[in-house]
Amino acid sequence: MPSTVASILKVNHGGEHGASRIYAAQIAAARWRCPDLVPELADLLAHERRHEQMFLALMPARAARPCRLMPLWAVGGFALGLMTGLLGRTGVFVCTEAVERTVHRHLDHQLAWLAADPGRADGELTEAIAAIQTEEEGHLEWAAARRPAQTPVARALYVAVAATVEALIWMSTQGESGRLGREIGAE
Repeated sequence: MPSTVASILKVNHGGEHGASRIYAAQIAAARWRCPDLVPELADLLAHERRHEQMFLALMPARAARPCRLMPLWAVGGFALGLMTGLLGRTGVFVCTEAVERTVHRHLDHQLAWLAADPGRADGELTEAIAAIQTEEEGHLEWAAARRPAQTPVARALYVAVAATVEALIWMSTQGESGRLGREIGAE
């Protein structure tokens, strides 16, 4: 259990760092492409930075350390954010929806895994994940409500972004995210 909890914290912290970089890059591009989105993106960025700090604060008591792939989360997140930000509104909304939907599913798996066995009970971690998931769901709803109708290009972008996030999650947990999902019967 301790290694799984450490893995959850590592991937969540890394993911929040990547999300912060996505929004920072989208803000830079949005200043030129869709300046009206900058205030909302700045709010989302503030949420992600707070989430990153929350997971970092939970690490020491659980013998967890930041993910070794933090540079990949940072560079990948910035590149993804810049690319989708340069695509304009549709790119921003499709990227946000794909990232948040993928993350939401993984947070669901983590909460189910923590709840599946009383020996895994960690109220502080469970509460943090649940609170963050609620905010992330708000990000998902924000993007999904504003995204235009699906086009083949938007669908391809969605699939590429979601697959990229899945790959980073898998690499950051050395495949443990898949095992966790199978263990709770989700995959």
